[in-house]
Amino acid sequence: MTTRGHAADRHVPVLRDRVVGLLGPALERPGAVYVDATLGMGGHAEAVLAAHPQAVLVGLDRDHEALALAGERLAPYGDRARLVHAVDADLEDVLDDLDLPTVDAVLFDLGVSSLQLDEDDRGFAYRVDAPLDMRMDQATGPTAADVLNTYEPGELVRILAQYGEEKFARPIVKAVVREREREPFTTSARLVDLLRGVVPAASQRSGGHPAKRTFQALRIEVNGELAGYEQALPVAVDRLAVGGRVAVLSYHSLEDRITKQVLTAGARSSAPPDLPVELPEHAPYLRLLTRGAEVPDEAETQQNPRSASARLRAAERTRDTTGTMRVSGSMRTTRTTRSTTRGREPR
Repeated sequence: MTTRGHAADRHVPVLRDRVVGLLGPALERPGAVYVDATLGMGGHAEAVLAAHPQAVLVGLDRDHEALALAGERLAPYGDRARLVHAVDADLEDVLDDLDLPTVDAVLFDLGVSSLQLDEDDRGFAYRVDAPLDMRMDQATGPTAADVLNTYEPGELVRILAQYGEEKFARPIVKAVVREREREPFTTSARLVDLLRGVVPAASQRSGGHPAKRTFQALRIEVNGELAGYEQALPVAVDRLAVGGRVAVLSYHSLEDRITKQVLTAGARSSAPPDLPVELPEHAPYLRLLTRGAEVPDEAETQQNPRSASARLRAAERTRDTTGTMRVSGSMRTTRTTRSTTRGREPR
């Protein structure tokens, strides 16, 4: 039993009602399967299960503490909720283990959770001094301190520039290398002080906290977030039954870019431009449900400031695909021949 309070008191699901509304039409049949690929503290999952009494949940999260809190929150739903300790990149294996060739709805709520931000000992927040950990699963893998202290300078520059979109990656890394030779990094305050000294004052005034981008980059590297999501989203689309829906909440441009590429690729024809008649296999297999990326309104951002950067995209599966399907502009072999029968309840 966790001692850190109740999930419902600590977590406000972003765009909760809109997410439930977008996924709802896919969850109206008995035994419809809803997959929450990034369960967190279970706020969206609770809302979906409450709104759709015939649906069942498969919830994935890598964070043991989040799973414990979500389990308490979802306990009233009994065996309608199946929680699995796994990362989103494991989605295909999880569905195979549960014998679910197709599912009806999938949600990705990406990024760092309120639980992880709120606990000082996790090291995600740059406004408090804490161990430089940043692992979503604290039982495995290198920490942010390990990355800072052991990676080659060129690799650190790549991570900060690519994952943090940090314009000052090179001078930051130069300072990090100099400081780690003097003494290894262990806590966030020392890194924040370094960043305050390296990032120009003008950029700090216009671009927000000087540690924001570096902490984002380290977190993504430590947890393999983008690589995992790039693997998981095509699997989610592939496993949707006809009429099934996928929704994604992203919180920075890198996540949103991946989402846009995968969903728009499925929503447009793959026929060559000079083909006089579009063959059935070239027809779109997704229908976009949002016009671009939707954002929270002012009332929600005032109530929950952490929602301000959220971007929501969603799509519906419109046809079966067999043989090959196009994802992010490339071809991949599908694992199964899809049936129009939707996924069944986990056993």
